[in-house]
Amino acid sequence: MVYKLNIVIYMMGIILFLTQCNHRSVSQSKNTTVAIEDSKEIADHDEPKLTYEKFCAGCHGHQMKAFVDRKWIQGSSKEDLSRSIRDGMVDDGMPAYGKALNEQEIVDLVDYILTGIEDRKSYDPVLKSTPKYYNTDIYALVVDTMVTGLEIPWSLKVTEDGRIFFTERKGTLKLRKRTGEVVTIKNVPKVRNRGQGGMMDVVLHPDFESNQVLFLSYSKPMNKGQTTAVVRARVVADALTELEEIFVALPAVPTKYHFGSRMVFDNQGYLYITVGDRGRRDVHPQSLNNSCGKVHRIYEDGSIPEDNPFVEVPGAVTSIWSYGHRNPQGMVYNPVSDELWTHEHGPRGGDELNQIKPKINYGWPVISYGLNYDGTTFTTRVKAPEMEQPAQIWTPSIAPCGMAMVVGDNYDQWNGDILSGSLRFDYISRISTENGIVVNEERILNDIGRVRAIEMGMDGFLYVAVEDDGRILRVTVK
Repeated sequence: MVYKLNIVIYMMGIILFLTQCNHRSVSQSKNTTVAIEDSKEIADHDEPKLTYEKFCAGCHGHQMKAFVDRKWIQGSSKEDLSRSIRDGMVDDGMPAYGKALNEQEIVDLVDYILTGIEDRKSYDPVLKSTPKYYNTDIYALVVDTMVTGLEIPWSLKVTEDGRIFFTERKGTLKLRKRTGEVVTIKNVPKVRNRGQGGMMDVVLHPDFESNQVLFLSYSKPMNKGQTTAVVRARVVADALTELEEIFVALPAVPTKYHFGSRMVFDNQGYLYITVGDRGRRDVHPQSLNNSCGKVHRIYEDGSIPEDNPFVEVPGAVTSIWSYGHRNPQGMVYNPVSDELWTHEHGPRGGDELNQIKPKINYGWPVISYGLNYDGTTFTTRVKAPEMEQPAQIWTPSIAPCGMAMVVGDNYDQWNGDILSGSLRFDYISRISTENGIVVNEERILNDIGRVRAIEMGMDGFLYVAVEDDGRILRVTVK
């Protein structure tokens, strides 16, 4: 009797704890906060929805948007989908769930996904109509649509006169001119458009207005698979010229995910590049003899700065700036405070925001606040000596992608704040920091769509690229 009473008391304690944690930030350490999503909405629905939210939503979206109008690599029948869920697609980044789910759970999940896709198709015309106005804690925002009909816009950069360069993951670089005309830039590098790979980031040279030089990151096809690469080129008459490959992450591997690929310049003209672990969790991130699971620093011509932290380490890749990363798909530089920030996807839970410093080990996969996608553990440690703690943790995963640093007079009360997109929950997180510590987080532009990129344009305005109907949006203050 006493034993049963203790169990009841224990369970009540858990329920109380979870209730208190919903929709708030919990301090984990002096420099780390954890964002806990509100789980009340999930709890009121049936088992297939719970299964989807638990195992699928982190990659495919809270509202199943990533499934609509996508190509089915292994077939789209019920049998095909059941097999894909049961056996996984390892090289494409999808684990097998045959041990985590029984056969009936898989069948129910497939039915739920197929029904959800049809519902999405029926309602998409409404969902794609972006609201004109959004309210935030400080500003009333106006959203204008600049480009539509794109196929997974991955990155964008805006010139001083309002021209928009943007990439589509399928392998294109395009330019929206001031007249509204959109042209395709010719002579781009060939990409491997499979899985998470394709044409990814575009960055303009700090002196772009005078030299017309830009940089592209992409998944480069190679004999043993593909890898993250960067080219430098000059734009002449809607075409790239003088293409020069300045960075190739090695080794190339057959997996088609975790390419990283974000780039940013600092005040001194150094170019930083993120590279994901390429699906080799237990091999790449903690070893300095490869390029994967790292942030790199190079000169604009691809040469290595002499003061890079591992230049004198035998066998180390000399471009490495920091290591122990999973898949950083957002990176920004604060020109005022001289701070470099990234966010990276965790596995199931444990997405991270990190301030990047030279020579620092950010811990993946030795320490993590996440689980394997099937709910099993790969580590029991969240802290370890000489491994950096994240400034922010998101659990469950928000699937962070795209990042901007707010600067300038148009959003003066947000100056220095970090904007992070969410692929999973369709919003942007505005994050305020002080001395490397997160002090406030506000969700803005709720239901804007699966955010793939955010940009503080050189024209002084914020821009957002969302996957839903492939749109580029401009955000101004009312």
